[in-house]
Amino acid sequence: MDTLVDDIGSFPLPQGVESESFSKAYRLAREMIFQGKDISKDEYLKENFCQVVLDSFKKKVASGLDVVNFPQHYDGMKQIGDVIHVAMEEGSFLVDEKKAVLPEVYLINQRAKELSEEFGKKIQLRVSIFGPLEQYLLEVGKTPYEDVLYELAETIRRFAKNSVLNNKYIETKVVSIDEPSFGLNNIQTSSELTCKVLEKAYDFQGAARQIHLHSAAGVHDLLCVKNLDVLSFEYAASPGNINAVSKSMIEKANKQIRVGVSRTDIDAILAELYEKGIAKPSAEQLVESEEIIRKRFRFAKEKYGEIMTFTGPDCGLGGWPSQEAAQLLLSRTVKAVKQPT
Repeated sequence: MDTLVDDIGSFPLPQGVESESFSKAYRLAREMIFQGKDISKDEYLKENFCQVVLDSFKKKVASGLDVVNFPQHYDGMKQIGDVIHVAMEEGSFLVDEKKAVLPEVYLINQRAKELSEEFGKKIQLRVSIFGPLEQYLLEVGKTPYEDVLYELAETIRRFAKNSVLNNKYIETKVVSIDEPSFGLNNIQTSSELTCKVLEKAYDFQGAARQIHLHSAAGVHDLLCVKNLDVLSFEYAASPGNINAVSKSMIEKANKQIRVGVSRTDIDAILAELYEKGIAKPSAEQLVESEEIIRKRFRFAKEKYGEIMTFTGPDCGLGGWPSQEAAQLLLSRTVKAVKQPT
């Protein structure tokens, strides 16, 4: 079985587009979607939200990825958190199902026919959502309150369920619930409750259900999540992670794995180049060589074999200095993985 190449989500804004102005357009687009209005017919949103998202998405598709995450230009935590805050004003952490909508997914689905025809294939979409544990740490802290955890899990489930698309032009291949703090900064709760909360969040059908982690330290605590399909962790910037996860433990839990094989830790990369006297690196200098990425992929593939069903960059690329550099990393990762043995 071929290992599919996907990406984690975030992507730099186009040159000349300020984060603040995009965020303003994002929030307005979301509100108009809630009101049932067509955002593509609003001139301001057409230019400042729709065109930005679609152009970035096309760059990602053009890189050759098998499964393409929508370009996450807006703060990932606020993407869900903003809507949760509205629910909190009414005394709940539970977002109304009609408002559990990601504007980027709404837009890409709206333009799926055009995208499919332009690239000559059915679009394979990946959807990333920050999970209930990450949201809980931000909103509440480490002290566990079961009712709040379950409400947040149901909210995430609703966003996930509403993001599963499947028609002639587009298919949601993966929904990833991202829990980057897990294993590093955990809620003070039992493994059993953690599993129950995540099982509630993953209670949807129609796409591979991934969890994205930065550390593999807590992987063993997630093996009890029955409806979780794929465990994903960083390897390129954190090589020790791969030693913490054996093939047998993943097979025994009847799950698959995604291993990150290209570095995205841009601050560390820039610091390393600066120490070498390169103060203003080019895109070519920022991205690892195809040979290095290929070596990592082959090592991970030899270890995990058929259960390694996905690979790609370690994490998102939102902090990278340009779309040119980010697109080069994606395309080079694809070439490294797809290179004939």
